[in-house]
Amino acid sequence: MSDLTGRMKQFARERGADLIGVAPAERFEDLPAEESPLSIFPEMTAAVVIGRRITRGTLRGLEEGTNLNTYEMFGYSWLDKQFVSLSTFEVCEFLEDEGWEAVPLFPFPQEAYPQGIPVREGAPAPNVYPDFHYAAVAAGLGEMSYLRVALTPEFGHRQRFQMLLTDAPLEADPMLEAGLCGLCYRCVEVCPLGAISAEPVETMVIGGREFPVAQIDYSICRRCQNGARPNIYHSAGAPDRLGAICFRTCLQAIEDSGKLETEFQHRFRVREPWAVDVAGQRIDPATIGQSAGRGCADPEGFAAADEEGSS
Repeated sequence: MSDLTGRMKQFARERGADLIGVAPAERFEDLPAEESPLSIFPEMTAAVVIGRRITRGTLRGLEEGTNLNTYEMFGYSWLDKQFVSLSTFEVCEFLEDEGWEAVPLFPFPQEAYPQGIPVREGAPAPNVYPDFHYAAVAAGLGEMSYLRVALTPEFGHRQRFQMLLTDAPLEADPMLEAGLCGLCYRCVEVCPLGAISAEPVETMVIGGREFPVAQIDYSICRRCQNGARPNIYHSAGAPDRLGAICFRTCLQAIEDSGKLETEFQHRFRVREPWAVDVAGQRIDPATIGQSAGRGCADPEGFAAADEEGSS
């Protein structure tokens, strides 16, 4: 590891970063211009991805269905907009004190693109933002899960990422080879609304590696009352699902697999998961998964649920 890279990573950890990885610019070269960090900083040599954990206990109130506000602050709002952003900005300051430019980025949703017109011939319209989970995988921090979110060996899905682009001569991290997502499809089975496809419909290629990912109907996810949240930055963005029943089930599955570096004294899930339908009516835990596919394959089912909830 180069001296600058090592000192930067040590500085980031001292400033609260749990995860930090470096992706070389060439791992983004195949992306369309409207998704590429190279459109934001064409002279960049690397993207630095910084992550801070969502503590397992932050998800406890969601898992029990008795406290939603703890996750709202410590796993969602404060964590993203204050904790991770401060660590990222301070690493930008570190690199610029060394004489290298550093462009901080927050995870604005790609679904809100475009928000303007191109300012020069051949340039993409604003606002260009990369996929931060793609970037985390490209930086060697994790692997892409079937749910289209990066899994890390330290925390599974329990982290939030921000990133910076720099022209500093940093040493790139290798892509991770851990096989974290076992394609168990428990996320598909547990979704009460059937928003997740049971078959891979897309192959995401990152740094030459292929990852099967699900088709997810985000219009259904936005109506989920099982721990999902609206996108924190724009209503057009994919909803925040890190506290939802699908990801809490994924967490238990990956912990059970023994693939995570962090071990706990007790299982995360100790009771049957709770769930409600789109009308907010409780679903019997024994029947969760029986409606799998209903959301994507049977949109009329949602209209019926709405009628039941309004009667």
